[in-house]
Amino acid sequence: MVGLAPSSVFGAAVVAFIFAGVLIGVQRRFRPVEPTREERVALWRWGLGAAIVASILWMTLSPGVPPAATAAAVQDKTYAVTPPTLKVQTGIVAVELTDMKVTERVEEGSGTIVTPAKLTGRLVLTNTSRDQTVRLVSGKLRYIDAAGHPIKLEDMRTEPTIKFAASSSDRLDSGQEATESLEVDFPPSALTGSLKTIHLDLVYIPSAYRQASARFGVAVGAK
Repeated sequence: MVGLAPSSVFGAAVVAFIFAGVLIGVQRRFRPVEPTREERVALWRWGLGAAIVASILWMTLSPGVPPAATAAAVQDKTYAVTPPTLKVQTGIVAVELTDMKVTERVEEGSGTIVTPAKLTGRLVLTNTSRDQTVRLVSGKLRYIDAAGHPIKLEDMRTEPTIKFAASSSDRLDSGQEATESLEVDFPPSALTGSLKTIHLDLVYIPSAYRQASARFGVAVGAK
């Protein structure tokens, strides 16, 4: 009842037995005469009864175990990008951004952000040249506000870069295209409507096709 109850039934039985022994000791202290056999049996019965009653009272009145804390539900909060598809021409490479959206994971009820916002989509690059091949190197996204200033990411978040060297589609021949999945960090301040444009800085190496001829000297004779 005072919050010091044992945490198991066995512990409660031990405590009850000890207190029953204390009661018997007190009784013998004030009644030192040697009890008769009937009195000893009665004392044991009373002691056992006191232990059982103490166990029942502990199980009834002891504070219950608090329920385990459950993890808060998490949901994805999605922001639409308008327009969801963009097409631009950068030199001899045509760039298309499709299926763009911004997603962040928040805790239901409290609205606490679990995973910061990310921009996802699909990046399609096409070599529009007729006589050149392209070696893709890297790409970098920059978020620009209405005043033409870049929107910075928070500390400890990486700049939105694309590494083509890690994929098998870093070389594009004439008319060939490559597709990359886009998932980069997005600044939360841009969710309030300050974002105006997205700049893609694309680095690639073009090289012209070359045509060369070779001559082979041969002789034909009967065997």
